[in-house]
Amino acid sequence: ATGKWDRVSVEVLDPLLRPVQAQYLICDESAVIEMAQASGLALVREEERNPLAASSYGTGQLIADAVRRGAHRIVVGLGGSATSDCGGGVLNALEEAFGTLDALRSVQFTIATDVTNPLLGSSGAAHVFAPQKGATPQMVEELESRAQCYAIGSARLLGRDLSQEPGAGAAGGLGYALMQYLDAKRVSGVDFILDKALPHTTLQNVSLIITGEGHADRQTLMGKLPIGVLHRAKAHNIPVVLIAGQASDHEALLSAGFHKVLSVTPPDMPLAEAMCPDVARRLIIEGITRANLP
Repeated sequence: ATGKWDRVSVEVLDPLLRPVQAQYLICDESAVIEMAQASGLALVREEERNPLAASSYGTGQLIADAVRRGAHRIVVGLGGSATSDCGGGVLNALEEAFGTLDALRSVQFTIATDVTNPLLGSSGAAHVFAPQKGATPQMVEELESRAQCYAIGSARLLGRDLSQEPGAGAAGGLGYALMQYLDAKRVSGVDFILDKALPHTTLQNVSLIITGEGHADRQTLMGKLPIGVLHRAKAHNIPVVLIAGQASDHEALLSAGFHKVLSVTPPDMPLAEAMCPDVARRLIIEGITRANLP
């Protein structure tokens, strides 16, 4: 896309099928959709989280809206989801909008994710990610069983099985649905973002990079944005400080190459308070000040 990117706001359904305003970007015939806008964990209060019930339907509504506006190239960013429905909600929304998925054959789909987990197994969507979304051990087993049945049925229907492809387990299996049913191609989400926000040409005179996420742990090293920033910085011998609301697995993070790992949220602070922009800004500034960074 070479023109001006426009931000589109659409009323869609959140993971619990309640109305919510979600946004995406569109330019010419290209659109960029962040699935967390419609199906994100942040849209569901902690006591409401139930990946057995959460649906990715709203993300399908965003895709449908972009197609109706003329988008033929759609990038879907996968991350921060509250869902583990293997993308079933997305496919249902698209079938309701267009009658059949065949109507989307002219649309080129790309999924941007650095999650390389498959859909199934001990490293799959249910076992690795569902507990973060509120799943109990019993729910994890139920979600795994559902995913297995879904993959078997899809393989019989389409004559191929992409359930073990890298990225199939991203966003509760939405990666699988988009690859299996809409021929989506996977690209590195980190590189997709960094090539635009932090290109190598801008790092010539940089002496320190600060990056962060809500909770940093070993999963940070499994392709999340901070590790992508670290790899890019290493190419220029730039130290990287990782700031997180809370951090665990400090030794693993430091061994990976982070210069420092900072936890900035007091343990007794409620999550809702810590996520308020003004509070988060203050905590980050205080954490950086205490760290005496160069």
